[in-house]
Amino acid sequence: MTWIDLGPLDAIPLRGARKVKTDMGCVAIFRTGADTVHALDNRCPHAGGPLAEGIVHGQSVTCPLHNWVFDLNTGQAQGADDGAVATYPCRVADGRILLDASRLTRGNAA
Repeated sequence: MTWIDLGPLDAIPLRGARKVKTDMGCVAIFRTGADTVHALDNRCPHAGGPLAEGIVHGQSVTCPLHNWVFDLNTGQAQGADDGAVATYPCRVADGRILLDASRLTRGNAA
């Protein structure tokens, strides 16, 4: 795996998110209220909404444009919505958020 250091965990508030620009596109990094970290494509497949600007609740994020809800673990839309976004391995080590860049490809990230 090729890990990219995204910075300190404390840079993202609980139940918050940040958009991270990589050489291969933008990824949304989410921190839940339970202090877990998840990485998903930043672009909602429904209307292109910026998921990093969505509302984080439990293990989900709600798109700010049309309220689609995505599971942070699987990237699957929940409820009656049909769609998904890619997820990427990430972890916290020594208080730093690390993103595995090996799965990012051009056209895959928003």
